[in-house]
Amino acid sequence: MRYVTNLPYATKEEEHVTIPMSDGVRLSAHVWRPTSSDQEPVPAVLEYIPYRKRDLTAVRDSVHHPYLAGHGYACVRVDLRGTGDSEGVLRDEYLEREQADAEEVLAWLAEQPWCDGATGMMGISWGAFAALQVAARRPPSLKAIAIASFTDDRHADDMHYMGGALLSDNLAEAGTMFAYGTCPPDPAVVGDRWREMWHERLENTEPWVLQWLRHQRRDDYWRHASVCEDYTSVQCPVLASSGWADGYSNAVTRLLGNLDVPRKGLIGPWSHKFPHLGEPGPAIGYLQELVRWWDHWLKGVDNGVMDGPMLQAWMQDSVPPSTSYEERPGRWVGEPDWPSPHIRPVTYPLSRHRIEPARDPAGPAGPDDPGGGAMTVKSPLSVGQFAGKWASYNAPPDLPYDQREEDGGSLVFDSEPLTEPLEILGSPSVELDLSVSEPVALVAARLSDVSPDGAATRVSYGILNLTRLHSTESPEPLEPGRRYRATIPLNGVAQAFPPGHRVRLSLSTSYWPLAWPPPRPALLSVHERSSTLTLPVRPVEEPDEVPSSPFGEPEGTPPLATTQLTPPEERWEVKRDLVGYHAELDIVKDRGTVRFEDIGLEAGRRAHERYTAVADDFTSAGGESTWTMSFRRDDWDVRVVTHTRLTCDETDFFVDATLDAYEADRRVFSRTWNEQVPRDLL
Repeated sequence: MRYVTNLPYATKEEEHVTIPMSDGVRLSAHVWRPTSSDQEPVPAVLEYIPYRKRDLTAVRDSVHHPYLAGHGYACVRVDLRGTGDSEGVLRDEYLEREQADAEEVLAWLAEQPWCDGATGMMGISWGAFAALQVAARRPPSLKAIAIASFTDDRHADDMHYMGGALLSDNLAEAGTMFAYGTCPPDPAVVGDRWREMWHERLENTEPWVLQWLRHQRRDDYWRHASVCEDYTSVQCPVLASSGWADGYSNAVTRLLGNLDVPRKGLIGPWSHKFPHLGEPGPAIGYLQELVRWWDHWLKGVDNGVMDGPMLQAWMQDSVPPSTSYEERPGRWVGEPDWPSPHIRPVTYPLSRHRIEPARDPAGPAGPDDPGGGAMTVKSPLSVGQFAGKWASYNAPPDLPYDQREEDGGSLVFDSEPLTEPLEILGSPSVELDLSVSEPVALVAARLSDVSPDGAATRVSYGILNLTRLHSTESPEPLEPGRRYRATIPLNGVAQAFPPGHRVRLSLSTSYWPLAWPPPRPALLSVHERSSTLTLPVRPVEEPDEVPSSPFGEPEGTPPLATTQLTPPEERWEVKRDLVGYHAELDIVKDRGTVRFEDIGLEAGRRAHERYTAVADDFTSAGGESTWTMSFRRDDWDVRVVTHTRLTCDETDFFVDATLDAYEADRRVFSRTWNEQVPRDLL
C-alpha cells in the first residue's frame, strides 16, 4: 500500500465525541473532518460497528478515515451501543434498537454545523450489514452506501446456517461477540464510570449462540433486517463488493439483480477484507473508488462513476491447492448488467462417476428421466477436515487444501480432460435425484479444478439440509428410501479451467467441522442420468469490457504508531489418533500484545477454536471457542476470558459457557451457563 499525506484538504480529528440517543444512552464517535468544514460544511460518512474504535480497529481506521476526510468528508466511526466507549449493552446483532440508534446518529450528523446535511454509510462485515439494513429504513439524509462482505439474507447466506445446515462459524462468531461485548470502556475516555459500565455489560450478557440455536428455521427472527424480504425498501445508490475467498461471495450479484437503484458490484479474489487491504491479492485502490463514489452521490460531481460495467469481477486462473495465497493470478472482467447477457447456464448430466458432455436441450434425456442406476455413499465424519473456514479471514491460513483426501469419502464425478478453456462466472448448481436412509440428512457438493497430476483445488461448494428441501420455514423429516429431487446452489465464483484439466463434482453426507453433522450417518443414493450439474459459462471469447488494470494502487494514510510487545501466534492443525479414533481441528488466532503509542494502551487478543469428533459417531461432534481480551495502562489492568462449548446427542444441543472478568489477577465477575436446545430436524 502507498501511504499518502499530501491530500487536498487539511484535516482535524476529535477522538471522543458523544452522540445522545433518545433513551438517554450516549454513543461514542471518532470524527475526522476537513479543517475548513468549520466554515464550509461537507457531507458525512458513517462507519458503525462494535469492534472498539479506540484500540482494536484503530490502526485500520487510521488508514482509511483520514484519507477520506482529506478528500473533503467528515468521517465518523461510532461504537455500537454497549461496545467500546459507548454506553449500554449489546444484546445481539442487528436488533431494532441498533438500527434505530443508527438513524438517530445520521440525523445528529446531518444537523452538525460542519455537515452539509448529506450522509453516507460505509463498512465491511457488520458495518456493511448495518449500512444496508439502515438504507432499507430510508433515513432522509442517507444518500448512498458503500458496503463490503455482507449479506441480504441473514438465514440462508450468513455464518449461521447454509442450506438449512448449522455452520460451525455460528459458534465461532458467537464466541467472538461474547468476548467483544463484555470488554470494558477505557477510563481515559469515560472516566470513573468505566467499572459501572463494564459490570452492566457483564451482568446483562448471554452467549449469543443460545439465541441463534433457538431459531433453527427461517422465522421472523431471521427475516428481520434481511433486505431480501423487500428489495424495494432500498432507495439509495449502492456500491457493493466482496471476495471469492469470503463467505459472502453471493450477495453482491443478488443485489445487482434485485435492486432498482443505481448500483455497482465489485468482486475480487479476496478473503474477508476491504478491497484496499485485499488478501489474497491483488488488492486495489478501493479508497480512490470510494472518493469517486462519494463525490458523485454526496457532492453531485459529474465524474462518470456509473460508466462502464455494472459488475467487475476477478476471473481466477487455475492454481494448485493451498491453504493461503499471496496472490491469485487472473484478470478483471466486466458485465454490463446482472444477470449478464453473456453468461448462459450449461447443464451436464451425471452418469456413473462421470460428468457427461453438455446435454442437447432437444435430446431425449431430461431432468425427469427416471432411467439409470443408483450410486451410493455414506461419508465418514472426517470428510470436511480440509474444508477451511466458511469465510476465509486469511489469518491463520484457512482456505481449503487438496481435496483428494476429502474425495476418498465422497461420491465423485469427473469430466473428461478439457480440450479448450472453460470459464464460469456466477453460481453453479447441482440437481440430484436422490434417496437417503435416514429422516435427517445433508448433502455437501464441492466443485473442484483437477490438474493433470491429480491435485484437486476446490472452486466452490454448497450444502443442503435435505429436511429443508421444500421449505426452510417448515422443514419435514425425510422418508427413508423415497426418491426426492434436490437442487443444491453452490457459492458464486469466477474461475477459469485450462485445457487438460478436469472438472470434478464431489458429493458427501458430512462436511464436519465446517457444517454440523446430522444426528446419524445416512446412506445417500444418487440416481444417474436424472441428476445434473449446471455451470454458469462465460464464453472465453467474450470481451472483458474493462481495462487490464482498471484500478489504481492501494492508497491510504499512514497507520498510527504501534509496538508489538509479544509475538502473535497462528496455528491450524488437523490431528488424528488412530488408537482411539479421536480427530481434532485446532485453530489459534493470537494477535499478541500491542502497545498503542498515542494513548499508552497495551491490548491483547487471543482466540482458540477446537473442533473434535470420535470415529464416525456423529453425536461425538463438539466445538469450543475460547477468547482472552486484555487491556493495560499504568495501574489499569483488566482481562476478560470467555469460553463456549457446543456438543450434542441425537435430539439436543448442549451449550456450556463461562464468562470471567479480572482486574489484575483478581477475578471480579464470573458466570456459567449450562443450556439445552432441542435439535429441529438438524
